[in-house]
Amino acid sequence: MSSRTKITLNRTASRRPSVRVSSNGLLYPLDRVCTRAAAAMPRMTVISQDKVPQPYEALLAHDSDMTRTLERYVGDRAVLRPLSMFLSGASYFRRVLLVQESSGRPAALGAIRVRLDSFAPGLRARILEGRVPLGRILLENRFAYTSKVRALFAVEPTPEIMGMFWMPKSKVLYGRRNEMFCDKTKIADIVEILPPLPKARAKASR
Repeated sequence: MSSRTKITLNRTASRRPSVRVSSNGLLYPLDRVCTRAAAAMPRMTVISQDKVPQPYEALLAHDSDMTRTLERYVGDRAVLRPLSMFLSGASYFRRVLLVQESSGRPAALGAIRVRLDSFAPGLRARILEGRVPLGRILLENRFAYTSKVRALFAVEPTPEIMGMFWMPKSKVLYGRRNEMFCDKTKIADIVEILPPLPKARAKASR
């Protein structure tokens, strides 16, 4: 990793390292989409960046586009497999599995809340199709945005997540809470969880 992004948690998060339920908090929007889909929430513990092992730290602790970062790591294009989606006012929620295009291997589990009123009608329509990762849509349309990682997690997967990630037995996974902004307006909240990764794999480059 050419540079390290230091993740600073707010005081409330540091006093509550283990979180099961939140309301627009560190687990949002994963808690919202899991409740809507009647899916079990994994137990997620807030951890500091120095507690995240490689290659997870290189893939999670950055403010770059997650889709491109994963694609560089796995050496393959990532595509979406929507699990659930719904609208609530001006917000679009979805839970998705990101997989490698050539093999179908899981690359990430994500939950996202997008503010649709932040986008022109054409972009809004592409987002609602649910076929292309948000980061790629914004990149292809030269939509300027910034990202900010709010928290890093150690994750105890549920049986459902173990199935999605082809896991024969349970082990600790890692993820993050990320926010996207256009100027000073927040346009998306995202929680991403990565599947088991080999420890000896080379670091992702940016």
